[in-house]
Amino acid sequence: MALTYTDLTSITQRKFVPKLVDNIFDSNPLLQRAKSKFYERLDGGLSIMQPLAYATTSASGWFSGSDTLSNADNAQITSAEYAWKQLYASILISRDDELKNSGDSQILSLVANKVKIAEKTMADTVGDGLYSDGSDADAIQGLRDIVAADQTVGGIAQSTNSWWQAQVDSSTTTLTMSALQSLWTSASIDNDSPTVITATRANYDRYYNLLQPQQRFMDMETAKGGFSSLMFNGAPFIADSKVPSNHIFLLNENYLHFWVHKDEEFRLEPFQKPTNQAVKVSKVFLMCSFGSSNNRLHGKLSAITA
Repeated sequence: MALTYTDLTSITQRKFVPKLVDNIFDSNPLLQRAKSKFYERLDGGLSIMQPLAYATTSASGWFSGSDTLSNADNAQITSAEYAWKQLYASILISRDDELKNSGDSQILSLVANKVKIAEKTMADTVGDGLYSDGSDADAIQGLRDIVAADQTVGGIAQSTNSWWQAQVDSSTTTLTMSALQSLWTSASIDNDSPTVITATRANYDRYYNLLQPQQRFMDMETAKGGFSSLMFNGAPFIADSKVPSNHIFLLNENYLHFWVHKDEEFRLEPFQKPTNQAVKVSKVFLMCSFGSSNNRLHGKLSAITA
């Protein structure tokens, strides 16, 4: 039987690089932008009510002299209701691992890095949720439902309330500048236009190839967050690994809302020790919701394959 260690490996220490390298988590730029663009801390409530104006005043118009003026009232205001959602990640440290990862032998803290991985796991899950289709009742309702024309969002059915519908192009399969411009125009009112465009990596590359070299301008604000982007009509065009296949989203971040409970914002609870195991266990908790207050100013291309 061969011996495990040789002359050299028996008397030479292994050299560890003191940095944990991420090999699992993918790009999450929309959540990164949310933290500066549409991240809102709240202090409670059974649910989140977003008031909406959806109709003009019907008793209004030109008149002359002593014409009779209408005093008729009409419904103009409603609310979208978004439910709180909860997310967690567990951290378990066995006593023997904790003891081994101590003293001069500790290159990196096992506890600190497992907490960091738990938090990044949750952020990754939230990133998936931002683009979800509402099929998981326990998760936040994402952009595949919000940027649509036939879903129920915030308790309001888009199919029977056209003012609550987003701009959707599900027929265009080849990405062109004119297709993007047409959707942009549909999702714009005066100077209120999309503020960011997110796409799959494949569709990001397709857009890149549409541009002339001198037009490949970058967005410096997005670059500061660690992501590269192109530009379209002054809005950053970003590759986001969370975007579903074949999709491109044109989003107006002024009307997106990522609500977080201020007392449950990646809260790490104290470690506890079960009575029947030599381990300690903790959890990280998040209570949040995601919604929109003006769907008609968002758009998507959902069938781009060429």
